[in-house]
Amino acid sequence: MADIEVARKEFKRIDADGDGFITAAEFKTALAQEGDWNVTESVAEVLISARDLDGDKLLSFDEFWAHLNK
Repeated sequence: MADIEVARKEFKRIDADGDGFITAAEFKTALAQEGDWNVTESVAEVLISARDLDGDKLLSFDEFWAHLNK
């Protein structure tokens, strides 16, 4: 099980515009900042959709947290 405070910090780091959701573009940027330059926005969209429980193509903190606790 992940630490929720660590998860909140990571979520906020990825959520560049601070709107409470991670978009594919934000996810791609975060992966690039971590050194994974090969991820395209299309790949990021697939990664988001695999974790997106409500189908809105955005990742909420609850969805992010649920994925970390699988």
